Amino acid sequence: MSALLDLLMGVFRQPTLGGVALELASLAAPLWLAVLVGLLIGWAWRPRWALAVVGDTPPETPALPPPPSCRNNEPAAVAPRAVMAAAAPKEEDEGLAVGTGDLMHLRRLVEEKDGGPSWIHMMEKTLPTMRYQAWRRDPQDGPPQYRSSTIFEDASPEVVRDFFWDDEFRIKNTWDDMLLQHEMLEECTKTGTMVLRWVRKFPFFCSDREYIIGRRIWASGKTYYCVTKGVPRPSVPRRNKPRRVDLYYSSWCIRPVESRNGDGSMTACEVLLFHHEDMGIPWEIAKLGVRQGMWGCVKRIEPGLRAYQIAKTAGEPLSKYAAMAHVNTKVDPDELITEDDKTGTSSTNNAEAEKPKHWTGNIHKALLIGGAVALACTFDRGLLTKAVIFGTARRFAGPGRR
Repeated sequence: MSALLDLLMGVFRQPTLGGVALELASLAAPLWLAVLVGLLIGWAWRPRWALAVVGDTPPETPALPPPPSCRNNEPAAVAPRAVMAAAAPKEEDEGLAVGTGDLMHLRRLVEEKDGGPSWIHMMEKTLPTMRYQAWRRDPQDGPPQYRSSTIFEDASPEVVRDFFWDDEFRIKNTWDDMLLQHEMLEECTKTGTMVLRWVRKFPFFCSDREYIIGRRIWASGKTYYCVTKGVPRPSVPRRNKPRRVDLYYSSWCIRPVESRNGDGSMTACEVLLFHHEDMGIPWEIAKLGVRQGMWGCVKRIEPGLRAYQIAKTAGEPLSKYAAMAHVNTKVDPDELITEDDKTGTSSTNNAEAEKPKHWTGNIHKALLIGGAVALACTFDRGLLTKAVIFGTARRFAGPGRR
């Protein structure tokens, strides 16, 4: 404290007002720099030692042998345009990366009967041929979860299904400019189940992320339940860069809806998306980033879809990913009716409006981080520096800090 007082007294001993202002500016500059450094610390990856301390490292589970109808590391043959597998028996389901339980979970999410917290309305946007709404909820023991409804005019569910499944077109068209690499690790030509490896781009101060994901589609009439989730594959070695994301869930329900032109035609298509993942970024910072960047990402989808429609109309052949979207499991709508539907159990997930937060609510956090780094950089370059910086990292490494 005495050192800080000596600095301030030295400032006010300057003979001129300009000298005082110059000295104050030189004193404040490290503090502002410290705040920026603190923000970068918040965006940085959780260190490995923190994961070990809190026991957050996911256990490696033994890889399950794929069913006889599935192949590893072989190119997928282009499937016929209308291939439906009957509902797979549970015995076959057990060997697949995505099973019937995942279908029922997605269906409960669609019907808002999964028993989770209430959804908070975040955003509503409208374009001439697209409508978009988004919600968020915060479970007690997991990352923020997002739900969105996107309605495309003049689009069939089949084309929209292929569009979201087609990783080759994602990169070719760059509508999903975060996807850097994709690789099909496993495929099941009987059910359409796939295991893929993705590498996605993150900001320059973060490592890129690696995902090992399982995919599968169920068809119920003109409605498609498309499940994508992270799956364990110890056979794919982990690396420091890109950093692997284990907790990942991103699934769609794609279905026809009435067009807004008012003639009652079912020429529009709704995509209900449910998404959450643990990227290793503190959840409050991740929520801020999602909120700021959500619409910028979403509005790129619609031009990409229209380009995809034009390409398919022109006769462009199916990619191996889009071909696998045509191999899906047919399910009778009656099989999706649960006991909750029969008893008329109401949903507990009624949406509520998001409460606006005043910008001053996060000042104390920025000051805490920036001040800690400022003290570490200003008064001590030894043990105090290390203690403060690692203490700040430990503070943000703890899971569930919200």
